[in-house]
Amino acid sequence: MKILVTGAAGFIASHLAEKLARRGDEVVGLDNFNDYYDPARKRANEARLNQYPNFKMIEADIRDRQRMFDIFAQEQFAAVAHLAAMAGVRNAITHPDLYVEVDLNGTQHLMDAARAAESVGNFVFASTSSVYGNTTQIPFVETDSCDRPLQPYAAAKRAAEILGYSYHHLFGLNFTAIRFFTVYGPNGRPDMMAYLLADSVTKGLQIPLYDNGMMYRDWTFVDDITDGVAAAIDRPLGYEIINLGRGEPTLLKDFVGMIEELAGQKANVVPTPRLAADFVRNEADISKARRLLGYDPKVSVREGVQRFWQWYILQ
Repeated sequence: MKILVTGAAGFIASHLAEKLARRGDEVVGLDNFNDYYDPARKRANEARLNQYPNFKMIEADIRDRQRMFDIFAQEQFAAVAHLAAMAGVRNAITHPDLYVEVDLNGTQHLMDAARAAESVGNFVFASTSSVYGNTTQIPFVETDSCDRPLQPYAAAKRAAEILGYSYHHLFGLNFTAIRFFTVYGPNGRPDMMAYLLADSVTKGLQIPLYDNGMMYRDWTFVDDITDGVAAAIDRPLGYEIINLGRGEPTLLKDFVGMIEELAGQKANVVPTPRLAADFVRNEADISKARRLLGYDPKVSVREGVQRFWQWYILQ
C-alpha cells in the first residue's frame, strides 16, 4: 500500500514512517523542516528513514494548497496518515493565527487534494487529548462534546475533526481522528517534558515544574502510539474519533522521579503555577481503540522511561 505520512521528519511521524516501511508499505514522507526546533534533528530522522528503499521524502508545506494537489495527483496515495502540525500547546497562545493556518487550513488542503486525486481510501488524522479541556468526565471518552478547548492548538485540532465529519458526510471520505495522549520516547522533541527533564538532570538546566508536579498525564510510549495509528490506516471506518493512550495516568512528579532515579541525580525544577492552558488530568478511555483497532499498549511507563533514557544518553 502506498501511504503518505505528513510531518515524517518529526518525532511520532518518523517512528510511524519507519514502522510502515519495515512492514513493506511504500511510504512517502512529507515535511517542511521548519525551525520550531533545530531542523538538524529532523534531518537526522530523515537520514534514518532514507535507509529504506521503499521510503522517499518530499520537502513541502501543507499550507501550499496547489503543491498538495500536485503531489496527490502524481503519487496516487492509497492512504494518508496526517501527523504534520504546529506542535506545542503553550506556543499556540502567542501564535494562534499560525496554529489555525497549519493545523486546520493545512488539513483542509490535504483533504481536498485527497478528494481530487480519488485514490485515497482512508485519511487518518492525528488529533490530541487537549481537545477535552477541563472536562469532568474521567477517563476521557470520545463522546464528550469537547466544546471548551483551553488554547488555540486544541481548538484548531477539534475544528479539523469536525471538518473531517463534513467531508465524510458530503464526499464519502473515510476519516479517523486519533487523539494522542502524552507521547514520549526516543527521538522526542527537545521541548517535550521527558527531554527537558533529561537535559535538566544531565546539564543542570532549570525547568518549570507546574503545580508542583501534581498533574496527571496518560504517558504513552511512541511504539504503542504508532501501533495504533498503523492499525487505523489499515481499517477504513467511515468516520470515527478514537483515543490512543495507556489508560493509566501517572503523576508528573512520579514521572520526574523515574528520570531522576535513572540519572542518579535530581532535576533542577522550579515550582511554577499551572498555566491557564493546562488541564489537571488527562486519562484515556481506550476501550474503543481496543474494539475497533485491536489496540493493546504494551510498554509500561517505567519501561518506556528506561528506553527513552537509554536513547538519550547514547545520542
